[in-house]
Amino acid sequence: MQKPFIIGITGGSGSGKTRFLNSLLKNFTDEEVCLISQDNYYRPRQEQPVDEAGITNFDLPESIDHVLFAKHIEQLHQGKDVEKEEYTFNNDALVPETLIFKPAPVIVVEGIFVFHFPDVASKMDLKLFIDTKEHLMLKRRIIRDNEERGYDLDDVLYRFENHVGPTYEKYIAPYKSDADLVIPNITHFDSALDVITAFIKNKVNGE
Repeated sequence: MQKPFIIGITGGSGSGKTRFLNSLLKNFTDEEVCLISQDNYYRPRQEQPVDEAGITNFDLPESIDHVLFAKHIEQLHQGKDVEKEEYTFNNDALVPETLIFKPAPVIVVEGIFVFHFPDVASKMDLKLFIDTKEHLMLKRRIIRDNEERGYDLDDVLYRFENHVGPTYEKYIAPYKSDADLVIPNITHFDSALDVITAFIKNKVNGE
């Protein structure tokens, strides 16, 4: 069996990675492309670091079990199925599902630290960086964290100023130069989406 082609996608929190991925993946079946997200590899809340104010900081590399993440990517690369309990971002209203990842010709690995962890980044054949303005990232973060995670505005703003922003500058932005393709996401990413879609179709077809 031909080894899968692994694409890594990163960008700041609120950069539009999810929208880009949703737009991309709707062009493919699960048998063609497998998506595995860093978001499901957060450590348990009691193992998360806290800042000087005693607030849990989920926006640090040590928040992620990157060893297990890398192990599961490697298992997919070897043609093995992977099971992982969904991470629900401490939302008690959600019941976590058991996620099943199956090997495919193309594996997409996404998350804010996927370029930072050497054991994850080293597995990638192509690296994409979704780039956007800070004020747009903040706007998207406010909407997402309120609707999906139940955080109020003060909480979101505190985390963005003290956790999200510093993390972007230290652990994410420096890796932009490592990307094979930087995709600006200011108004739209349609052209880049068309290019990546065509590229993946070629990989799926063994070209």
